Order: sequence, then structure tokens, then C-alpha cells
Amino acid sequence: MHKAKVVVIGSSNTDMTIKGDRLPKPGETVLGGEFRMGPGGKGANQAVAAQRLGADVSFICKVGRDIFGDNAIAGYQKEGIDCSRILRSDKASGTALILVDGNAENCIAVAPGANADLTPEDVDSVADVIRSADYLILQLEIPVESVLRAAKIAHEAGVYVILNPAPACHLPDELFGYISLITPNQTESALLSGVGDNLDAAVEKLMQLGVKDVVVTLGSKGSLVISEGTRTLVPSLKVKAVDTTAAGDTFCGALCVALSEGCSLVDAAGFATKASALTVQKMGAQDSIPFRSDIK
Repeated sequence: MHKAKVVVIGSSNTDMTIKGDRLPKPGETVLGGEFRMGPGGKGANQAVAAQRLGADVSFICKVGRDIFGDNAIAGYQKEGIDCSRILRSDKASGTALILVDGNAENCIAVAPGANADLTPEDVDSVADVIRSADYLILQLEIPVESVLRAAKIAHEAGVYVILNPAPACHLPDELFGYISLITPNQTESALLSGVGDNLDAAVEKLMQLGVKDVVVTLGSKGSLVISEGTRTLVPSLKVKAVDTTAAGDTFCGALCVALSEGCSLVDAAGFATKASALTVQKMGAQDSIPFRSDIK
């Protein structure tokens, strides 16, 4: 089978995770827990997910000239991801501190480092890679102006553009017109649309702004697929979650792979649901992302 060419532009972080019984309150120290360190970042997680699940992935990010950057690139190369256009910065590589409680809920603090240094000019330097893609996946852990530039280049070249709008922030209206598919969670859809917690109104506003299709992830309730005027609820799978880190990123990468193989958006969301259900049953970000053979 022909593998789709997927370009992911986004963040690369080193995740430092502590899992304990509960999250500390402000000013409180909680003893006990398990520590692990590994690769992460929304862009990197989505690149790894798409590669493991069957796409041919090129990853474009910016990392520091440090041990974290070196290790990250070595890890992506080991996955089979094309790293030939990864950029280096004099800033430190991005890092994330993640706390996970006994119910698999987490809180995360991110020091963007080199991720914040990925400029529109950097995007211009890889325009040839973007134009050659079948799909482009973007998130918001790099500067918004760089996301806008990448989406515009891709859209003008007829590339299918997927935006995972996390972490949510104000986006220029122009960007929505370049997006083929947006995948917010419920909180992100409310923030992006500016209409509050009314999900129907939020989706309607996103469509008015020019987005063609929307998949809203609803956590344990599944996902809502809005395409060609039809709304379909894709239910979640009942599993014992131990860590929800990278579940949304796995969903996004899996969604792209399934679409590239000719699935409808609803069927693609079903495949992505299976993939993300496997992710939450393991600790860590990329450590928990499944391979194609894991999905039954």
C-alpha cells in the first residue's frame, strides 16, 4: 500500500513526569511517586503516532544544541521519521514538567525554549517539504505566525491541513480559511469560537470562519464528528486509564493516517479512538503511543 506523506510541524520537548497519588496544592510538597523522563511535545508525539501507525512522516521542529536536542533527533530517527530538516537553536530545547495523579489526571508546565524560536522564515526554508506533502499536521506549541505561514503554504499547494489547536489561544481569522480539519477538545472549541460552553454554537462559529470539518474530542464521552452538515458521536472505549498524556496527540496522528488510507471522517475517528484508548493505558508520552500491529 502507498504510504501517505505526512509533514508535522511543531514542538519537540523532553518530558519529565512524576506520577503520584494526587496533585499537590499550591505551596504543598507531595512525597512519593514514580519519575520518568522521555521525549514529548505535541508535534513530536503526533509525528511518532503517524509514523508508527503507517504514514511516511517528515518532522520539522527546532531544538537546542544540547543533549536534549541530540537525544530527541536520535529518537525520531530510530522511529524512521525523516529528520533531515530539523532546525537547531542557541536556545535550550523545550522541556515539560508533568504531574499525574492516581486517576490519570495531569497538570503540565512547559518551558518552550527552542520551540518559541521557530520563525515564519524557518517555515519558508522548508516550503518545498510542505508542498510535497499529502497532509500537514500543526499544533500551537510553536509561534502562531509560524503556524499561519505553514498552513498558508500548504493550502495554496492543495495539501490537506489538520490543526490540533492546543494549547488554545487567540488565532487570526485568516488561519481558519486554510484549515481542512480542526480537532479541538471542548474547552479549546469554546476558547477559539468565543461563544462559551455551547458546543453547537462553537462548532457553527468555527465552520463560519472557514474550517471545512471539525472533530471535537470529548474525553471519556468520545468525539463529535461534524462533516458535510452531519454530526456523528463516536463513542469512547471503556479502558482503565493510567496516564492521559499524549492521548490527544495519538488521536490526531491516527486520524490523519486513517484519512490517508481512504476512511471516512467518522471511521477515521473510530480508528483514532482505538489508538488513543491504548495510549492512556500506559505511562509516558511517546512510550505509550501504539504501533499499527497493536490495534485490533
